[in-house]
Amino acid sequence: MAKVLLVCISIHHGNTLKVAEGMTEAVDAEILKPFDVDQDLIRRYDIIGFGSGIYYGRHHRSIFSLLDKIELKGKPVFIFYTSGAPKIPILNGCDEALKRKLRKKNAKIVGVFGCRGFSNPGPLKLVGGICKGRPSEEDLEKARKFVMEVVSSTIR
Repeated sequence: MAKVLLVCISIHHGNTLKVAEGMTEAVDAEILKPFDVDQDLIRRYDIIGFGSGIYYGRHHRSIFSLLDKIELKGKPVFIFYTSGAPKIPILNGCDEALKRKLRKKNAKIVGVFGCRGFSNPGPLKLVGGICKGRPSEEDLEKARKFVMEVVSSTIR
């Protein structure tokens, strides 16, 4: 059985943590925050997922800080995220900065999962926020299917 690590930081509403917890219902995986991970720990896992909410169009800075400290050459990795805003490819996409960083680390990117998440920054608080009820049970089911497919197709 593949050993899966989900490196997850979920700050405001716990949206991305809900997705990570949903993934653990589908595969045997451990969830850790970026500052609890080091190179020795990375070596113990067959596949690593990196996830956070999207902040100003990119993953949380703690994910990038961790990547500055570890080696991933040839390691299968996947990306996951939640965002109040939809992914807009013409604006470069919210996962592109993390993809670039992982490519520089010579990681093998095997998939990306993203879904909407409740958000209420600034003036959106006045109207109760956006994406209420997200991630939904449907989103979590998609996350479970995604991680099962990624793990089964990556680790043979």
